[in-house]
Amino acid sequence: MVLLARTTPLEEVKKPSEGLSLFFIDFDKTAPGLDLRKIKKMGGRAVDANEVFFDGYRVPKDTLIGEEGQGFKIVLHGMNAERCLLAGEALGLGYAALKRAATYAKDRIVFGRPIGMNQGIQHPLAAAYMNLEAAKLATYHAARLYDRSKDDPSIPQHAIGVACNSAKYLAAEAAFTACERSVLAHGGMGYAQEYHVERYLRECFVPRIAPVSREMILNYVGERVLGLPRSY
Repeated sequence: MVLLARTTPLEEVKKPSEGLSLFFIDFDKTAPGLDLRKIKKMGGRAVDANEVFFDGYRVPKDTLIGEEGQGFKIVLHGMNAERCLLAGEALGLGYAALKRAATYAKDRIVFGRPIGMNQGIQHPLAAAYMNLEAAKLATYHAARLYDRSKDDPSIPQHAIGVACNSAKYLAAEAAFTACERSVLAHGGMGYAQEYHVERYLRECFVPRIAPVSREMILNYVGERVLGLPRSY
């Protein structure tokens, strides 16, 4: 497990984010001082989420990652890659939902014609697809910039942060719209588990809230790109 822990007392640092170190430890559930409690979730069941409580748990010094006290900076840098990852996850959910919605709209016959012939069904799905395509380009741009930065020190971290945050925001919003419209295109059957679109809608909440909320991304872009005063 990757563990972020305070190694310098809070009263000895200027900011709360200082004095934190990163460790890579063996995760032994039977070890003393460790209490693990599983969190029940509405989605994402392929990966467990847990509350972890430490009480006198011993962390070996040789498990330190990077420099002592620089853990928070390392985590922030890694979050850019995570934003790209979640953007890709969101896009996959959106495209999968639209595929099922389009199939249903072609197969569902009402008054002698498929419901997909109605612009009220067709146009929202088409618009959702175009939003996903735009978000996909933003995600590719962010991922490419992040990869290049590992060998090109001239690429500022600020530019990477803006690109990755923007991609995550756009992909998450596009996916949510696509999943919601896919549920609605199914009518009442969209609420049924049989057609899977309700599951996609539940799953797409994760990219909207992790690893950072939509509101914090808007704050980041407002301050770092537009030069606006801090709003919180």
